[in-house]
Amino acid sequence: MPPSRILPVVLTALCAGAACAQNYPSKPVRIVTSVTGGSLDLTARLIAPKLAERLGQQVIVDNRGGVLSMEMVAKAPADGYTLLLASGSLWISQFLRDNVAWDAMRDYAPIALLATSPNIIVVHPSLPARSIRELIALAKARPSELNYSSGQAGASAHLAGELFKAMAGVNIQRIAYKGQGPAMLALITGEAQLSFPNAASATPFIKAGRIIGLAVTTLQPSALAPGLPTAAASGLPGYESRAMLGMFAPARTSSAVVDQLHQEIASVLKSADVKQRLFDSGSEAIAGSPAEMTAAMKSEMATTGKLIKDAGIRAE
Repeated sequence: MPPSRILPVVLTALCAGAACAQNYPSKPVRIVTSVTGGSLDLTARLIAPKLAERLGQQVIVDNRGGVLSMEMVAKAPADGYTLLLASGSLWISQFLRDNVAWDAMRDYAPIALLATSPNIIVVHPSLPARSIRELIALAKARPSELNYSSGQAGASAHLAGELFKAMAGVNIQRIAYKGQGPAMLALITGEAQLSFPNAASATPFIKAGRIIGLAVTTLQPSALAPGLPTAAASGLPGYESRAMLGMFAPARTSSAVVDQLHQEIASVLKSADVKQRLFDSGSEAIAGSPAEMTAAMKSEMATTGKLIKDAGIRAE
């Protein structure tokens, strides 16, 4: 091919490979996420208007439900106009269900680790344990007698409870409820003796004295659970459980578009009002890089995948 024709071909290939990032975005961007009303929907609606201002294009929140949203974005064009806001279900479902239609590491390009939320290990006031060490000692002294409440199988509260059992070497019985609300009500009324809810669910009842908070499940103390030690530092070394929210594009989206989106989303998450509203809802804004999101996913898949297999957990 003559040199005069090679240059246009090369430039065309470069533009296609980078999704012509210098012109991105030229039309509205869609954030696909789960049904309305949950933490995913709230986070999407906090981010969308400020991201729209920064991109100069409309950003639409499209509520499709968990499984449908993940399948939809995995099959979407890799052009940066269809994004996914998802939690751990994206990378944990393959361990809980057969024939999952997506692969978290193959089908998506991480853009940002948006926010994290710890669980809190809580007990009913009637249970004679006021620390993690006392709780473990009590559970070992009364094998199979203690119970904990949780909602959906495979959700963070359930997995935090099963991880506690495995790492502490205790046998406590799970009582399953249809959601986190009924699981908390069971604890408050004394039908259940302990639980592992997220901070947003637990904190109001801890403040009211209805339940007792023993520890937070992150490796570092959390401002969402002021005054509580970590479980890792108070009797269960290495114990960690947290919910994570991330933003993703379809795989093969150009690195230029991913980087641009990450920079703009990080700026949104660092704004004082967004940080505060996320905090009030029980999450801490992180604005982690694509590499940090990928590393967090891989780490959780390794540890939680083994836990799910060893405990025989299946989605209900």
